[in-house]
Amino acid sequence: MANLLLSLIAEAALQARRDFIAKTYQTEAVQVKFLRSLLHANQETVLGQHHSFAKLQSVQDFRDAVPVSRYSDYESYIQRAFQGEANVMTPDPAIYFNMTSGSTGKQKLIPVTRRSRRAVSYANQVAVGFGTHAARRDRRPLGKMLFTNSARSFGRSPQGIPYGPISVSDLNLMGPIYQQVFAHPFEVMKAGDSVTRNYLCLLFALTDPNLRIVSATFPVYALTFCEHLEIHAESLIEDLETGTFAPWLKLEPELREVLERQWRPHPRRAAELRHILNAEGRLVPHRAWPNLAFIVTARGGTSNFYINRFKDYFADTPVFGGTYSSAEATYGVHRDFGTDGVILAVNSGFYEFVPESEWEAEQPKTLLPHEVTVGDRYRILISNLNGFYRYDIGDVVEVEGFYNTAPIFVFRHRRGGLLSSTTEKTTEFHAIQTMQTLQREFGIALENFCITLSDPEIPPRYQVNIELAPGSTLEDPTKFIHRFDEVLAELHASYALRRPEPIPDPRLRILAPGSFNQIRQRMIDRGVLESQIKFPHLSDDRHYLEGLTVMEEVTF
Repeated sequence: MANLLLSLIAEAALQARRDFIAKTYQTEAVQVKFLRSLLHANQETVLGQHHSFAKLQSVQDFRDAVPVSRYSDYESYIQRAFQGEANVMTPDPAIYFNMTSGSTGKQKLIPVTRRSRRAVSYANQVAVGFGTHAARRDRRPLGKMLFTNSARSFGRSPQGIPYGPISVSDLNLMGPIYQQVFAHPFEVMKAGDSVTRNYLCLLFALTDPNLRIVSATFPVYALTFCEHLEIHAESLIEDLETGTFAPWLKLEPELREVLERQWRPHPRRAAELRHILNAEGRLVPHRAWPNLAFIVTARGGTSNFYINRFKDYFADTPVFGGTYSSAEATYGVHRDFGTDGVILAVNSGFYEFVPESEWEAEQPKTLLPHEVTVGDRYRILISNLNGFYRYDIGDVVEVEGFYNTAPIFVFRHRRGGLLSSTTEKTTEFHAIQTMQTLQREFGIALENFCITLSDPEIPPRYQVNIELAPGSTLEDPTKFIHRFDEVLAELHASYALRRPEPIPDPRLRILAPGSFNQIRQRMIDRGVLESQIKFPHLSDDRHYLEGLTVMEEVTF
């Protein structure tokens, strides 16, 4: 039955891919049709009436009537919907609220309706179709998937509607048929403790030597459960052999009862894995599952730093990007293994592109998808079924080419810079606000600072690199790094949710006087004009501060 379901899912995905490809020949027409349908469906909503959707007859009418927007423009409307008011942003009621962090560090709630969910599901299905096509082309058989994300919502609205990260809503709204894809019971992902959840997902997946797919929202998570596999190899093998669960697992009693009913000994498989562990001294995915077809995880942006470390764990298993999406929208679908560029998700939203020359304009002029230029960078705007119109998330993308008439583009970075140990997306705003607060509290002045990530820890810790201004003395460095953690958590909800696990304790590094002058000189030596030098306050370049003298280092 499982093989039949997987086959049916694959065939449906391949058909979705074919339908999608047909639409990429008519990108302009498909986009206009989507916009007209969106405006018609939402014209009686609070936002639709505010912008007079019923009177808009063309794309240009829409651009003229609706300003480019950011999350702050929607907060009051979303709160009304969250409290249960109907017909505010969409005519359909919310069935879930995706939650993320915004550029100000506050939680962002994104209403999800059945219609918006269908659009996300379709884009996901198209991506599965491209992955399936690539696997069949390369003669890589498909099968069950390991995915260790949490399926626990964070809470409920006053009306009882659940809210949480988009990965949680994806899991809970995907339906029972698609849940059969996992190599472990769906209930495992309900475990509250992340170490326990990773352990049990691995344990159930290890029963199948022919596991085919490993999926992780971000590459750092893939490396995290690789470390869990190494660290807990002996315990996992013992549980496979005896049909028990390790006593140290933090598992809710009712969930333990459900999972124990689905668990039994696998002595032969345990013996296979013990032989590998004894022979090689470690257990890694490509040895536990030698027939992996591919890995699914985010590509582009900062992801490649982590993907470069995959070979040690996954050998030559190809990496597929799935979709490029956020809590607010889906932007594109990946088309093949090993590529960072995505094809615009032409029928999942109405898209506009802001050229670099317009980035500083309050209401920038935009280009439509068929008008972009290969090699140029743009910010991308979205109007979609979640109730956002000309919404600017701040993502910077670079156009790589075209797939028929649909642009192929790569996510480069979030405008203004960001830093992530896992998926928290700390911005320059968070960093600057935190350091301004600390300077006031401690009565010091900083010559400069830059927050980097440690290496080779996974997940990495924040390294707070500061250079004190002449005449300033930091009397209590330990208190300073503790307050850094506390203040950043107050400003940045997503960071707070991930501390102290999985994000490790931050580390303070006090640099020698003149350190940032050395950085400046390096830039000048590379040909950067001194008048154009900008020091990033966040950097995921592990070598950015290499060679500087660290006078003092303090961790919690």
